[in-house]
Amino acid sequence: MHASSSPSHPGAGNALKQDADIIVVGGGLAGLAATISLARLGLTIIHLAPLAPPDRRTSALMMPSVDFLRRSGLIEDPATIGHALTAIRIIDATPRLIRAPETLFDATEIGLPAFGWNFGNAALLARFQQAAPEGAIETRNLPVTDYRREGNLGAVTLSDGAILRAPLVVGADGKKSLIRTKAGIGTREHPFAQSALVCDLELGRPIGGTSVEFHYPNGPFTLVPAGGSKANLVWIDEEHVLKAAQAGGPETLLAALREKSQRLFGAISLTSPSAIFPLSVLSVAQAGRDGAALVGESAHAFPPIGAQGLNLGLRDVADLVASVSATDRTRPDWGIAVSADYAERRAGDLLRTGSIVETLFRSLLADMLPSQTMRAGGLWALKLLPGLRKQAFALGMGER
Repeated sequence: MHASSSPSHPGAGNALKQDADIIVVGGGLAGLAATISLARLGLTIIHLAPLAPPDRRTSALMMPSVDFLRRSGLIEDPATIGHALTAIRIIDATPRLIRAPETLFDATEIGLPAFGWNFGNAALLARFQQAAPEGAIETRNLPVTDYRREGNLGAVTLSDGAILRAPLVVGADGKKSLIRTKAGIGTREHPFAQSALVCDLELGRPIGGTSVEFHYPNGPFTLVPAGGSKANLVWIDEEHVLKAAQAGGPETLLAALREKSQRLFGAISLTSPSAIFPLSVLSVAQAGRDGAALVGESAHAFPPIGAQGLNLGLRDVADLVASVSATDRTRPDWGIAVSADYAERRAGDLLRTGSIVETLFRSLLADMLPSQTMRAGGLWALKLLPGLRKQAFALGMGER
C-alpha cells in the first residue's frame, strides 16, 4: 500500500493541495483511537481535536474491545489502568406484579477470567496519547466550522479560517456531528425522559469485580467496579428526580444512593462531583458516504445499557482500518471508495446493536403487564437455560 501526502492525483479533477491522507475530526476516545490506528498503517493524519474539559466518565469495555486495543498497541496490560469485570448481578427492584429473578452472570461460565475491564475515560485517553507513533500525526486544537467535498478531496475549514484537504475525512465529532450534517448523512434520534447521573463512590462493603444492576421502573441503578472499595455509579431515572437529588447537596444525594442500593454496601461516600447527562437513541442512515466516514457517537448513541457505547465505537475503528487496508490508494477516488466500503461493513452491526439496546432499554421501562411478563420470563430463561445464556454472553460481548 502506498501512502501519499503529495498534491491530489490528476484524476481528482482539480489541482488542490492535499494536506494529509486522512483528516480525523474529534478529540474523544473514538477519534483518537481512529487517528492512531490509521497512522499505524503508514498514513499521514491530521487530527483536529479542540481542547475539552477532563472526561470524568468511565467505560466498561468487553474483552473483544480490550483485545483490539492491545493488538492495536493502544494499551498494554489493562490492569495498569483498569479494573476487571468478572461478574454481572441483576436485581429486579421494581414493585411490579411480575418480577424477574435475581440473576448472576459469571465470566468463568464462558471460560474467561473477566467479561471485560472498566476504565476511567481520562486514563484511557492519556494512554492512547502515549501510544501515538512519532511524526505521523499532526494535531491541531481548533474547532471545525465547515466541511465540503472538492472533487476527490474533503475540505475542512477551521475556526481560524485555514482550509485543510484530504481524500478521507473521519467524523468523530459526537452526537451533534458537523461532519455528518455537512456530508448529508441522515439520522434518526429519539430523546428519552430519562437522564443519567454519574459519579464515583467509596463503599463500606466492596463489590469486588461484580457489576451490580438494580432495575427500577425508570431505569437501572448500576455500580461498576473501580478497584478496592471504589465503584462508578450510573443512575438512570427521570431527569427531575436526578436533579432534585443533586440539588439537595451531598447529604441528600447520598441518602438517595443508600436507598437505591438497598443499603447493601454499608456506608457510601462521594469521591467525585456528580454530573447529569440527557439520554437519547441516535442512529444514522449510513456510516459513510462520499469520502466521509463516521465513528463513535457521530454514528450512534444509546443509553448506557449493556456497555455498548465505546465498544461499538471501537468496532467502528476496527472496520475503518480494515476498509482503508483493503482499498487501493493509487486510485484517485480512494477516499470515496473507503467510505462506501466502510458503510457496507458497518451496516449490519449498527442495525443489530442499535435494535437490541433500544429494545432492552424500553423493556426496562415497560409498565404493561405483557412486557413485564416477557422481561421476567426472559431473565428466568437466562437463569435456567445454558444455551440461551451462551447466546446472551456472545451478544453482550459484541461478537460478530
